[in-house]
Amino acid sequence: MNKNLAHIINIYSTQEHKAFSNALIEMSKDDIIALFADLLTMYINDKNSSTIREFLTVTLAGYTHNTKKIGFNGFKQSSVGAPINCEAKPKNFSTQDFFDYKQGIKKTNPSKLNGGGSFNDYTWARFQKDKKTNFNMLISGFVDGQLVYLLEIPFNYKGLTDRLEIQLKKILPNGDIPNRYVRGASFSFNDYKNAQNLKPIFIISSEKLQKLKNYIHKDLFAYLIKEGSK
Repeated sequence: MNKNLAHIINIYSTQEHKAFSNALIEMSKDDIIALFADLLTMYINDKNSSTIREFLTVTLAGYTHNTKKIGFNGFKQSSVGAPINCEAKPKNFSTQDFFDYKQGIKKTNPSKLNGGGSFNDYTWARFQKDKKTNFNMLISGFVDGQLVYLLEIPFNYKGLTDRLEIQLKKILPNGDIPNRYVRGASFSFNDYKNAQNLKPIFIISSEKLQKLKNYIHKDLFAYLIKEGSK
């Protein structure tokens, strides 16, 4: 964190609004640009919060973002009937973690972007409710905060639901049990890659994509290259 950002955060949190405004006014245009860039970089790469990545995923797909912690991540009005809901599954790959692993600083190799996501504390009741709602999944991948892809697919695609059902049957073979869950019911691109209604909403340019090849699962990479060239 640069000194200007640390200074501004301190003033914002400990002093009156006027002092905060005056501190910004006294800064040069270049200093404010650098401050904002550093703050945005920290926020979008935050490992403990995906809020900004979720917001970008939802809004780029044409949905209104839901800022509440409960419920779906977004919605949009349907031409007929109830609004269409969406669930965002953004993932961010840190190249620093990758380099730290290569240098032996970290023991585990960070997982490549695989077009996947997970549902925390999943149950049969939640699964049946999700199938009934049939919202759209928005699956996005970032590298160091830069959006690489954004894909949309209905939750009720058989490959996805089959994958989730397998995990539920393994942990909860006889149905739901109080205080027992599938902690992370996961899926990947391989579970929906053959879906006819898979919709690529955003794919980074082929030139930039090639530079990120080492951070993306090969099957997903091949799909992105193919769709991005259309």
